[in-house]
Amino acid sequence: MKRAALFAGLALVPTGWLLAVLPLGMVGHMAGHMIAVAIAAPFLALGLSQGRLDPARLWPGLTSPMAMMLVELVTVWLWHLPALRAATMTSFPLLGLEQLCFLGAGLLLWSSVLRADHRAAGIGALLLTSMHMTLLGVLIGLAPRPLYAAADHHHLAGMDPLIDQQLSGVLMLLVGGASYFIGGLVLLASLLRQRGAA
Repeated sequence: MKRAALFAGLALVPTGWLLAVLPLGMVGHMAGHMIAVAIAAPFLALGLSQGRLDPARLWPGLTSPMAMMLVELVTVWLWHLPALRAATMTSFPLLGLEQLCFLGAGLLLWSSVLRADHRAAGIGALLLTSMHMTLLGVLIGLAPRPLYAAADHHHLAGMDPLIDQQLSGVLMLLVGGASYFIGGLVLLASLLRQRGAA
C-alpha cells in the first residue's frame, strides 16, 4: 500500500505542475496548487511514512502537527497575495518555486500528522487547515472584482476573469477543504479504533 501511495504521489506531482503552467486560467493554476498541497502531498507522506526519507522521522523535533499547520497556512496565504501571484505569472522559475513550496508544506504537514504519537494533534491540525483553506477559497470566490489582474492574459478563451477567479475559489474550497477534513476524520476514526482496542 505504501509503495502504491508513493507512486501515486510521484505521478501526481508533474500533473499539478503541468496544470499550473498551461494557459488554463486561474482554474488550471488552482488545480495545480490543490494537486500539490492536498492530493499529491498526502500520498507522498503515506508512501514515505516511517521510512528513512519520512520528514517526520528525519526532523522529529521540528515537525509537530500544529507547527506544520502554521507553515502550510503561511505558505498558502502568502502565495495567494496578489503581488506574488502577479510575479509568478511572469516568471517560470518563480512559478516552479511556488509549486515546490506548496508540495513541501503539504508534505511536512501530512507527514507530521501520520506519526502514531501525533495523531490527536494531527486531527486538530488537519481540521484547522481545512478551515483556513475553506476561508481562503470563499474569499477568492466571493471577491467582487478580479484580484489577480496579471492572470488575465492566461484566462481560458471566452471566460470572464471574474468567473475564472470564482471557479478557482470554489475549487480551492472543495478540494482543499475536503482533503484535510476527510484526512482529519480518518485520523479520528483510527485513533478511536486504537483506543477501543486498548
